[in-house]
Amino acid sequence: MVRQVEGGDQLFGRTPDGRVVDPDLIEGGLRSKQFATVLDLLGYGEIDGIFDEGGSGTNTFRKNVFLDNTPVQNSQGQENFTDVDIFVKNGASDQTALQEINAIENTIPVSVALTNEPFATEQLGTYTLAGSGGQTVDGVTLGPNQMVVNVSNHGYSVDDVIQWINTTEAATVQTANPQIQKIVSVPSTGKFVLNTTFEDTSFQNANCTVRTTQGLSRSITNTDVDKVRITLQFPALQQFLDDGDIIGAEVQISIRITENDGTIHNPVILDKTNGKTISPFAKDYEIILIDPDTNQKFAASNYPLTLTVFRDSFDSQDTRTQNGTNWLSYTEINTDTSAYQGFAYVALRFNAQEFRSYPRRMYRVKGTKIKVPHDTTVDSTNGRVIYPDGYTFNGTFKTNKEWCSDPAWVLYDLLTTDKGFGDKLNSDGTVAEKGIVQEENLDVFSFYSASAYASALITDPITNTTEPRFSTNIILSQRKDAYTLINDLCAVMNAMPFYSNGTLQISQDRPTNTSTNTSDPQYIFNNTNVTEEGFTYQNQAARLKYTEVEVQYFDNQTQSMEFELVTADQITALSSGSTGLDAVNKFGTNRKTIKAFACTSIGQANRLGRWFLYSNLLENEVVSFTTTLEAGVIVRPATIIGIADTVRSGVRKGGRINTGVSTTEIVVDRSSIDGNDLSHDAGATLSVVLPDGSTETKTISSIIGTTITVSSAFSSTPQSNSVYAIESPSTQLQIYRVVSIEEKNHCEYSITAVLHDTNKYAQVEDTTVALTPRTITTLIKAASPPSNLAATEQIVVLRARAVSKIFLAWEPVQGVKEYLVEFQYEKDNPETIRVARPSFELLEARLGTYKFAVKSFNALGVISTEKSELTFSAVGKTALPEDPSGLTVEPVSDQFVRLRFNPSTSVDVTHGGTISVRHTPSVDPSVATFSNATEIIPKLAGNATETLVPALTGTYLIKFIDDGGRRSDNAAKIIVTQPDPQPNQIILTEREDTDSPPFQGNKVNTFYSATFDGLLLDGTLLFDDITQNIDDLSNLDFAGPVNSSGSYEFQNEVDLGAVFNLTLKRRFLTSGLLVNDLIDSRTANIDTWTEFDGTLAEDVGAKLLVATTQLATTTSTAATYEQSGTTITITKNGHGYSVGEQVVIDFTAGSATDGNFVIQTITTNTFTVTASVSATISSGTSCNIGPNFTQFNTFANGEYIARGFKFKCELESNDPAQNINVKELGFEASVKQRTETSVGNSDATNGLIASGTSAKTVTFTNPFFTGTASLGGSTTAFLPTVGITLEGAVTGDYFKITSVTGTQFVIEVRDSSNNLKNLNFRYTAIGFGKGG
Repeated sequence: MVRQVEGGDQLFGRTPDGRVVDPDLIEGGLRSKQFATVLDLLGYGEIDGIFDEGGSGTNTFRKNVFLDNTPVQNSQGQENFTDVDIFVKNGASDQTALQEINAIENTIPVSVALTNEPFATEQLGTYTLAGSGGQTVDGVTLGPNQMVVNVSNHGYSVDDVIQWINTTEAATVQTANPQIQKIVSVPSTGKFVLNTTFEDTSFQNANCTVRTTQGLSRSITNTDVDKVRITLQFPALQQFLDDGDIIGAEVQISIRITENDGTIHNPVILDKTNGKTISPFAKDYEIILIDPDTNQKFAASNYPLTLTVFRDSFDSQDTRTQNGTNWLSYTEINTDTSAYQGFAYVALRFNAQEFRSYPRRMYRVKGTKIKVPHDTTVDSTNGRVIYPDGYTFNGTFKTNKEWCSDPAWVLYDLLTTDKGFGDKLNSDGTVAEKGIVQEENLDVFSFYSASAYASALITDPITNTTEPRFSTNIILSQRKDAYTLINDLCAVMNAMPFYSNGTLQISQDRPTNTSTNTSDPQYIFNNTNVTEEGFTYQNQAARLKYTEVEVQYFDNQTQSMEFELVTADQITALSSGSTGLDAVNKFGTNRKTIKAFACTSIGQANRLGRWFLYSNLLENEVVSFTTTLEAGVIVRPATIIGIADTVRSGVRKGGRINTGVSTTEIVVDRSSIDGNDLSHDAGATLSVVLPDGSTETKTISSIIGTTITVSSAFSSTPQSNSVYAIESPSTQLQIYRVVSIEEKNHCEYSITAVLHDTNKYAQVEDTTVALTPRTITTLIKAASPPSNLAATEQIVVLRARAVSKIFLAWEPVQGVKEYLVEFQYEKDNPETIRVARPSFELLEARLGTYKFAVKSFNALGVISTEKSELTFSAVGKTALPEDPSGLTVEPVSDQFVRLRFNPSTSVDVTHGGTISVRHTPSVDPSVATFSNATEIIPKLAGNATETLVPALTGTYLIKFIDDGGRRSDNAAKIIVTQPDPQPNQIILTEREDTDSPPFQGNKVNTFYSATFDGLLLDGTLLFDDITQNIDDLSNLDFAGPVNSSGSYEFQNEVDLGAVFNLTLKRRFLTSGLLVNDLIDSRTANIDTWTEFDGTLAEDVGAKLLVATTQLATTTSTAATYEQSGTTITITKNGHGYSVGEQVVIDFTAGSATDGNFVIQTITTNTFTVTASVSATISSGTSCNIGPNFTQFNTFANGEYIARGFKFKCELESNDPAQNINVKELGFEASVKQRTETSVGNSDATNGLIASGTSAKTVTFTNPFFTGTASLGGSTTAFLPTVGITLEGAVTGDYFKITSVTGTQFVIEVRDSSNNLKNLNFRYTAIGFGKGG
């Protein structure tokens, strides 16, 4: 794993006075050095550290630290950079702070020159040299090139730095040089030993001078200071020789620490600087304030500490030697005290002159330590888990965590620790916050299985190296959705997570049979353990099939993202060879780029590319189905299943076990299906699901009927009702890998699986393995055509319209899901259609002959060579509707009855058709025919089943009429006899047919025929238009076709004199007839004929209508009018008329034509009517307007409230050869008997009226009808009778009614003396009609 950190700001090496250091100093020159320090976080949690090939404690880890892509140390162990310090903290929970990192710095300037003089001490003494061999002098044992110096009471200590000068006159050049040395030992108060470079042994007790410099001191009082940095400056270092040459100079300095009690630590720094520089040169000395005696930080009681800097070198005595020394400053440093426990990080300190900006840093790291299974080891070179032979995992782990790159245990660690989704812990290990994942909710054994497969070593054919199958090397440094991250880690090892039975598990795409590197089915499905919907298959679109894949991965060698290109032609199973898929030629060059998550191996990236191409091209079919509880609770994601689909394979090779006889014999549910028996090929196998849910496969030795015997025993006897499947070389199972399971309800599960090649693993890891396709179906030969073609015809509803449909059906052919239907009507062009069911519907069928032919498609889309044929004669919609049935009648009131009947079964009646309801007064079956009856109500909708009709004595008849106008052959009839009516007063009986002459009213296109003794429609020809011999005409009135419509308006209107309730009962008898009914005598277009036989005349009808008014029928009101075009505007203030009413207008002036008009529009003072002739007449022209009558409405027996009435009959014919004969036409008008009492009278109190002392006039609550001159003969023809009851009368009291009219009566109450007397009385009046 490589941790990478980008570079940043620029850095420059500078001298203390701010000048940039010259990068091109001559060799041997001095340079100032500035250092930069960066702190890089490697990760959370303890890691194993940076890769260290040399093992712990060596510096070879520096080979795996990269600055700007260059390792700090090369492969030969040589440093590629100078002055690079690397400090690593591995993230232990108890790690201490890193002392090498400064946090706070406080610089105090000094700016004082350091000199050798004045001396702190200067003493005379003698010395003896030991030479190169060493010797014992004065009891002191000297080593090679050491000297013993005798100075009485010198007071020096070991490590003191002194200047030694030879003062013997005989000194040689060698021994004359002054020495600056550190005392090696102090044998006694008068002796000390120095190291020398002198080899001369001739000097014994020679004279010398020993002295020490005074130095420059500063105090440190802040006890929190951890380190001190002393900065010295050398203005120049050079020496001029006599010959003019310039050479370098040398300066030695030493630094010591003195505690406040005088304890000296001397020297903590002893340094010699030599070289040549002509410009000021600075040098830092960093001192960690640690007591050398305790190796701990100085205690507070040791402060203040005194730092003393000594210039040990002799001061220059002339200008030819320049080696001055300045103490510029000292810096108090507080180091970073944060231990960052639990965080792994690197502190990097480097010479700024090496880089012009912060370098890009990368670290190859052995990452986070995780739990690994017990009794295993981790390969330190690649991080895989090494499982011993015969290893059995018991669910436990090692005590100590280790670095590991196994993706399964990396995921497990992420799920169970505070690095991911586990518990958040306190510093003492207690739980601070519960995690979203608990370890007990993980199926640790599924992680182990995935680990064992992932950590196995394989030889990659591309790189020809051995490596783990899957490794995880990734830095998780960005926020990521939890679900995505878990799936990404699972994808590294071709796995997926799922939740089942309260535990999180992972399922891996790996072989179930590791010995053969293939996958055997772990469960079996056939058509008996899935729902009736069966199996649904879906394939991937061709545009999503790729033949090249570019895999992106991180290369540890180049420290960058690289791409590995894998093509289909590199894999034998996918190539264009004889044993390959020939993918490129099939799908073209189609490239996909994918990212190999956590991958640093080119071999692993290459295998991922091969796995992707193989899965994409050969495992791209998805099957979905619904199964039962027994399978749903066993199958899990990644389970390898075998499917024996009868529909797809074309043969039934699976089902249910009826009886498990033994471990070698079973009895199955059927021995044959649709002629396909259970016969098997050589080498066929039987797979069964055993009681424990496992699947076992054995070779079949025999099949006899429904009994199957295998050659070797199953591990247990199969249970009854379990599933089985037979597999043979000619029909193999389809193999799929389950990807999802969803519980649909408590007893069904929906399963989705993807096609699985059992040889995929070998083909992915060995590119030379050939493709071995499975034979899963027998549907590779052309199917036979269907048999038993049959056609039926019926009327159906299409978009609320009845149409004729031909339904063609046939016996389905096994294994066929589609058929080609060809049909041809009469001489039309043939048409074809492809259907996916064994039937076909043809809508809008017409009368005539249809030819049908049907062929079959096999599963591969190959059409059968033969076809099945059928010729069918269609009727279309020419058939008559069925006869109505179930006609019944029930009374509703005196005026109405309800007819009920069964609904029509003809679709063309119920959708677009009608029902005709007729009546005839006759009860004679021979007379009461549909043609002799008239419609008494408008036609009903075709889906009606009841209606209200006027209560009439006679025969009611109904017929169904389809949407083409065709009637039922026979009518349904019912005879009704009305009971005797209540006692009403008949005031008028009107018969137009009995007048003399008959039918004297206003006729339009009608006439009275004495021949037929009735009112008929006349012909359409004028007399002058007749061309045939007049003697040949049977009736001049019927010349030409019969008019389609006509009317007759009754001669007289009825006026009751006031508004009353009037009961009307019609007299209306008609019959249909055929006149001049010879074919040659029919002159109308034959398409308009509805009847040819001359026996029925049913396409005629007549209606009796009535209109009413509240005014006197003789009303004539003066008004004015004007006309523009055909619009006549009548002006009459407050006319009170309404739109749609009729009015008779007498135009007394102007040219407008008198007549009966329908009111079109109204205002308060005007209304308009439409004239038949256009004209322009100015306003103010005089006219008289009659009463306003309602529109003519159907005359139904019943009670009407009005004053005036007029009547009209309308005749119609839908066939020019048929006529309607109105034989009887009239009505009976009566008023009901009515009783009125004083209760409710305006003069009464509680029904009592006071007679008073004079004649009392009592006004009826409602007027009674008493007759008119035309109705009853006079206005007193039907006077009411009045009965009186006196209250409180005594003997002799009596009353006398002196006058009675229709509106009042006059009463006198007298006593026995004939005097008027005031008594209370009640009245009861009995008369006819009720005025209003």
